[in-house]
Amino acid sequence: MKLHLYDKIIAPHITEKATNISEQNKIVFKVHYKANKINLKKNIEKIFKVNVTKINIINKRSKIKITRGRKVKVAGFKKAIITLKKGQNIDLTTGI
Repeated sequence: MKLHLYDKIIAPHITEKATNISEQNKIVFKVHYKANKINLKKNIEKIFKVNVTKINIINKRSKIKITRGRKVKVAGFKKAIITLKKGQNIDLTTGI
């Protein structure tokens, strides 16, 4: 199965920690589980027209939580922390 360049980036991952590191020219995205650093760099540079200097990928494992006495599986996901060149940024409010 070949993925289109828009299929690799699922959504921006907006949390308090992601907001804090945005001051260091870093942006966090949820990405497809088959995405890798090389493909992500090409895709982000094409879509957003910015220069990517570094990409860190983190796999969040799935968890089992107990809610109302039942065990519920919370799905895991893959996220990428993208470092941009100084002076560049991605405006997440406009969308793609």
